[in-house]
Amino acid sequence: MATTDLERVIAAAAEHPGAMEDHEVAAVEQVVELLDRGEIRLAENVDGDWVVHGWIQQAINLYFRVPEMETLHAGPLEFYDKIPLKHDYQGRGNRVVAGGIARYGSHLEPGVVMMPSFVNIGAYVATGTMVDTWATVGSGAQIGRRVHLAGGVGIGGVLEPPGARPVIVEDDAFIGSRCIVVEGVIVREGAVLAAQNSITASTHIVDVTQDPAVTHKGEVPAGAIVIPGSRSREFQGGTYQVNCALIIGRRTGTHDDKLALMDAARDFGFAL
Repeated sequence: MATTDLERVIAAAAEHPGAMEDHEVAAVEQVVELLDRGEIRLAENVDGDWVVHGWIQQAINLYFRVPEMETLHAGPLEFYDKIPLKHDYQGRGNRVVAGGIARYGSHLEPGVVMMPSFVNIGAYVATGTMVDTWATVGSGAQIGRRVHLAGGVGIGGVLEPPGARPVIVEDDAFIGSRCIVVEGVIVREGAVLAAQNSITASTHIVDVTQDPAVTHKGEVPAGAIVIPGSRSREFQGGTYQVNCALIIGRRTGTHDDKLALMDAARDFGFAL
C-alpha cells in the first residue's frame, strides 16, 4: 500500500477493539517492515521542526496484537517474546557486540555501533552513532548522526497517546554516562550532557552564562554544555533542593571527535 493508504487503514483499525481484519493486519505488518528498513520514520525533521506521525505509533501498538509469543534463541541465550530481533548486522553495515539487542521494527543506519545495549521498536539510530554499554534507546526515539550515547544512558521512548513526541537527540550530540533523557525532550545538535544529568519535560535547564539566567524546558539548546545542578524550591514542609540542569558554556567549532569532547570536559571541569 502507499503511505496514505496505510495511514487510512491504520487509523480505522485503531478505532475498533478485538481482532483485526486481514487487510488491517497486512497494513500493520507493512508499516513495521518499512520502519525496520528505515523507509519511514516515526518522527522526522521537516524544515527544522520535528513532526511526529501518530498513525505510525498506532501501527506499532497494533503490531503487538499480531505475532504470537515464541521462544527465541541467540546462541545459548533464550528469550520468550512476540517481537523478533534484528539480524544480518554484517549485511546492514552495523557492528553489534555480544549482548547488543535491537528489536525488529527499529532501524540502524550503516555505521552504527552497538555495545551490549538495547534499541526498541520504532527507534531510529543514524550513521556514525555509538550506543555504548548498557545504554537503552526507547520505543520511537530518534537518534541523529555521530551521536555518542555513553555507558548506562537511558533514552526514553513513547508510543501513546498518538502524536506524543519521543525523545530526539540531534546530530553530533554527546550524552554522558548514566544520563536520563525522557518525556519527549529534544537534545539539539552538538549539545553535550555531562554524566548523570536527568532531564524530563519539566526539568529547568538554566543557562547560567546569561545575566539574568535564562531557563529552558523540554529542549537542550544546540551546542550547550550541560551539567547536573539543583535549585531551591519551597514546599509546605520547607525549602528543599530539586534537580535541574545548568548550561555552563557552548561548544565551539565542529568538535566531531571524542578527543575534542575530552578537551571540552577538561576546560569546563566536568565528567563525560
